[in-house]
Amino acid sequence: MGRCSIDLYSNDIGAPFVEIKTFGAFVGGSPTNIAVGAHRLGLRTALLTAVGEDLVGDFILHFLEREGVVTGYIPRKPGTRTPAVLLGIEPPDRFPLVFYRDNAADRQLTREDVAATPISEARAFEFAGTNLSVEPSRSATGYAAEQAKAAGATVFMDLDFRADQWGEVREYGPAVRAVLPQVDVTIGTEEEIKATNLQEADQLLVEYSQMTAPKVAGPLEPALNTLLDLGTGAVVVKRGAAGASVYLKDGERIDVPGFRVEVLNVLGAGDAFACGLIYGRLKQWDWYRATRMGNACGAILVTRQGCADFMPYDREAFEFVEKHGGF
Repeated sequence: MGRCSIDLYSNDIGAPFVEIKTFGAFVGGSPTNIAVGAHRLGLRTALLTAVGEDLVGDFILHFLEREGVVTGYIPRKPGTRTPAVLLGIEPPDRFPLVFYRDNAADRQLTREDVAATPISEARAFEFAGTNLSVEPSRSATGYAAEQAKAAGATVFMDLDFRADQWGEVREYGPAVRAVLPQVDVTIGTEEEIKATNLQEADQLLVEYSQMTAPKVAGPLEPALNTLLDLGTGAVVVKRGAAGASVYLKDGERIDVPGFRVEVLNVLGAGDAFACGLIYGRLKQWDWYRATRMGNACGAILVTRQGCADFMPYDREAFEFVEKHGGF
């Protein structure tokens, strides 16, 4: 459940944003990417987002239907627009990103939209932290998480922190903490997890606005422990090329190595990671193996241009893992 967009990615790899001549048109948005990627791995997925009554909405729905993701619960929101994202690609570490989300349709998801979906039939429910940045999608997402939890589904939250999507960045921490009792697994980078600490939010917003990677001072443990204390059963910390670490409520920490690849574009790698992790957990794999699958999916995606269109299939992921030492 969450945002969708048309993603316009630079075809001029390495060119500064002001010198880009052409863009490729793809589909994106963190939960949308995860719905597509999980389906490519072999899971049955449905997406709850919203689109405007526009051609961009048609573009996204056409892609999702072609991929096999269930779109029957995606409403059209009159008077809104389907969002867009523009991205420059300057590997290995510059990926300037511009969101066009004013009057975004997916921000208008309501409790009624949630009630019209078969969430109670799902084995897993995944949502993005960006859902919590505005009403009515904030309340709708909380309601959806409650419904999924009550039905016995595993609830995954990807923190998906985008500082410029919050009208008041200090609301990020309280919004995340409010929904934690409904969440089984929280996924995020170190910076996203530390950003739930309100004392660091102002500095993070300044650095994010300068189009650098968000940086938050201070240790990880206080914010991490708060997430676990408030209800989530596990926190999965994405560490890029270093892999990932799983912190469990009982104090156990599981470190899972990553894979060394040549980076083309990092955007969407965390979503690919989530696909692999969710796939593994629904297959009842242990935390190490499921996280290793997540690392593999993320490593594959960073070698490619975009997000949803480039998510790996199950065969690719298994072959990649075997080629790099197995599980």
